[in-house]
Amino acid sequence: MVAERSRADPSSTTARFARKCKSTYPTRRTFVLSEAVLNTLGDGFVEAIDDSTLMNIANNQPNLSEGRIKGEAIQVPILEAPGHTRVGRFGWKDQHGSLLSFTADAYLNEMGITSRLKPIDMTNVCKVKADPEDTPDELGMANIDHFTQFMRGTKVPPRDVTLAATPDAQAGQKLFESIGCNICHVESMTTAPAGTVLNGGVFMVPDALGDKIIHPFSDFLLHDVGTGDGIVQTGPQDTADKLRTVPVVSTGLRQLQLHRF
Repeated sequence: MVAERSRADPSSTTARFARKCKSTYPTRRTFVLSEAVLNTLGDGFVEAIDDSTLMNIANNQPNLSEGRIKGEAIQVPILEAPGHTRVGRFGWKDQHGSLLSFTADAYLNEMGITSRLKPIDMTNVCKVKADPEDTPDELGMANIDHFTQFMRGTKVPPRDVTLAATPDAQAGQKLFESIGCNICHVESMTTAPAGTVLNGGVFMVPDALGDKIIHPFSDFLLHDVGTGDGIVQTGPQDTADKLRTVPVVSTGLRQLQLHRF
């Protein structure tokens, strides 16, 4: 409908609006980008992992791999607690250490919605509402708060116990461990005890998430596996070609994992 009106009347309000919103790119340039959306199920447990757990995993990896592997843990800002940092664990580059920070960043960069944590929009093109756009409701919570609360309440996809009991699955488990996949794709971790205060003092681990054994099949550390994008986000320059270890718990939900064999 917009295209038809634009051709019929180039001076119409609709046509001018369409021209203003149209994206333009340099000529003779090709942009190709493949992205796999991160699975957020069970991320409340990931948030509840203590920094020391991830640091210990990083420090032990060289001994387990004859010096070939050591994941990088980076300290990243906690947006809801200015001045505080934490070991990053969310995002392809571990650019966030809390789910609320991760949510605010996704709202801005994926949906163009500003919030109290990310109050400045990336562009003013087609902008019709003043910043921040995500404001508190009658409960005093903004959308980013509700969505963070939702993620903290989700569980990881359940394991197919019938399939896991088959000879092929059991043989695969032994192979997975024997060749060292579990050095990075760590099979089990324990979350911090209930009542532990995290994220710069603004989040307390609830009973539902505290002192729980989880099976993420990830170390949540950064590694160079040959599929990096050369982009530095929150970490130092050496993280340009590093990516967070993809939790294998989500393998059955997707095809693209960004490994190169």
